[in-house]
Amino acid sequence: MDLERKIAEVVETSSAEFLAQCYDLDGAPALGSMVKTGSRDYEIYGLVYTSGTHSIEPGRRIIARGQGAASVADVFKANPQLAKLLCSDFRVLVVGYSRNNTVYQYLPPSPASVYAFVSTCKAEEVRMFTQSLNFLNLLIDSRLPIATDEVSAAFLRYASQTHQAPQEFLVKAGKELAWLLSNDIRRLDSILKRLRL
Repeated sequence: MDLERKIAEVVETSSAEFLAQCYDLDGAPALGSMVKTGSRDYEIYGLVYTSGTHSIEPGRRIIARGQGAASVADVFKANPQLAKLLCSDFRVLVVGYSRNNTVYQYLPPSPASVYAFVSTCKAEEVRMFTQSLNFLNLLIDSRLPIATDEVSAAFLRYASQTHQAPQEFLVKAGKELAWLLSNDIRRLDSILKRLRL
């Protein structure tokens, strides 16, 4: 997690999220990973909430090609055109931004720019961003096409690994979630059960 790598470009954007197309097939970061992209004079931070691989042609379905192959690598070796016909992308929920070395845990003034580069965040950036947990309200209140609780738990597990005391960080996050979800004990219990390392 320590290396910052340019992995994708923004191809669709809005105030609350963006879609990034990967440079490498199957190159999307893991669920809950924190990524960043530039926009004007600030960096936007977001959490990966879904990813996939598909045909670059909207109406063309991917078909099975590996019946006689011993591995996935053999399928691509026998069909080199696949690397140009398929693409991987991922969607990112925006959870904050930074400007002049100050982190803000709410939506930025404007969305990410199309074709802006998307990079993985260094461990230090994740640690700095998660010193405050104010972004959790934005995350748990978001309406995603995937279970928000899964993304929340995945990110907190991911972020805990950047802290000196991962378990202490998870306890702090659990207390913040308990306050935010005090009226929804079932949902709180569901997220807390997923926080185990």
